[in-house]
Amino acid sequence: MPTLAEIRAFVAELSEVGALVAVQEAAAARLIELDAAQRPVITPGRIGRINTSIRPACLRRLTGTVGQRNRTGTRFDFVLDEDSTEQLRRDPHNTQFTIPQDVKRFRIVKVPAACIELTDTPADS
Repeated sequence: MPTLAEIRAFVAELSEVGALVAVQEAAAARLIELDAAQRPVITPGRIGRINTSIRPACLRRLTGTVGQRNRTGTRFDFVLDEDSTEQLRRDPHNTQFTIPQDVKRFRIVKVPAACIELTDTPADS
């Protein structure tokens, strides 16, 4: 296997745009593979937390269980646990979600997968 220095020297010597584009496409495809391998698998039933990148801010750091995914797997329902449901119910900044008093676990729909941090260990590990 060539060293990184040898690969860089090889790329530096490429004179055809098409060849350089092919190298760039191969590198991009490999980055996507590596990223996917490192990303935790989000599946219904996993326990998690909504991270701080979500909006509205009242949903940040709430905990619960991952629910059903959308067709593309980019968004999931997220069922809040009892403590997080109560926290959202009482949050004065929450103007979007009305939670009836008799609801113990509130379901938030269409949470982006990128906003879910898994906190449990998968069953198959």
